[in-house]
Amino acid sequence: MTNKERIMKVLANEPVDRVPVAFFHHFTGPEDWNMGLSNPEAVERNIAGHIPALKKFVPDVIKIMNDTLMMMPMDVSFVNDVKDLYKIKAPTLDEPYAKAQIDLTKRVVDIYKGVDAPIYVTSFSATWVLRNAFSVGLPVYGAEERMMQKFMKEDPEAIKYALETLTDGIVELNKVLLTECGADGIYFSCNNQGGFFPDDFHKKYVAPSEKRVLAEAKKIRNTHILHICGYHGHGNDLKLYTDYDAAAYSVAVNAEGTTMTDAKKLFGGRCVIGGFAQEGVIYDGTKEELKKATWDILDNAGQIGVIIGDDCTVPNDIDDDRFNWVRDAAAEYAAAHK
Repeated sequence: MTNKERIMKVLANEPVDRVPVAFFHHFTGPEDWNMGLSNPEAVERNIAGHIPALKKFVPDVIKIMNDTLMMMPMDVSFVNDVKDLYKIKAPTLDEPYAKAQIDLTKRVVDIYKGVDAPIYVTSFSATWVLRNAFSVGLPVYGAEERMMQKFMKEDPEAIKYALETLTDGIVELNKVLLTECGADGIYFSCNNQGGFFPDDFHKKYVAPSEKRVLAEAKKIRNTHILHICGYHGHGNDLKLYTDYDAAAYSVAVNAEGTTMTDAKKLFGGRCVIGGFAQEGVIYDGTKEELKKATWDILDNAGQIGVIIGDDCTVPNDIDDDRFNWVRDAAAEYAAAHK
């Protein structure tokens, strides 16, 4: 079977000759993240970084790393109180961010021309975008987000309005990336690390806009991955995402303190992606240690509807050849368990 056929069978929970692998890392440092519109040179480094990575490891699943253009920039200079959230306008395809994202996507797709693997574009939820606009640093666990927390208490409906409005723009951009730029699916990132949004708040005011992104993308094709972003040990309550309709679920099982088997059960038997932590053996283990870790994951998860990956991005300076070690170990496991 071709690799693309293999991935489609995995997403459909059908047997394959070996379990695929999916590891990703950034190509720029944190100082360049989201800075693409003001630093074109960083965008060039971002794009070029895919080339040497491909020479070392031909991926089973391609993920375009848009480090410098991750989250839509959002002007909140006019927001003085929570009612100002109702003034937010939907991002448009005519804005510099959308044009830059389209250009980056097309250029990276061209780098992978001829590679037998589906190509995914990273899409961040409106929740990421809104929180990022008001946070000090990235809106991950522990970030200073006093303004968002204040607004959540004062007017939850204003938060929902802002999220739905931003989602309008995210949906339209995803449509272009999927239909005009060569992307096969979206890798949709959501985050509620540490329970930033209480469960009831999340279900009522946050989840609808996030589920809409997946639903709109599914109208084009049913290949999309929900990345529930657990980051460096800080997890999410996975139960909040069980009714998100994705073809596969990228789960930070180490950050969540769960297993691939339990995650697969939680998501109704659908395909799950993960197994390794972001650092540790994947980064510095010996070849034999990586083989053992891979076999341990497969002993737990089985070989149907499973893709071996990690909680989130691995360190930038990792030797990409290590991903070949994991893939070889998965192939050896398949041969030994026919």
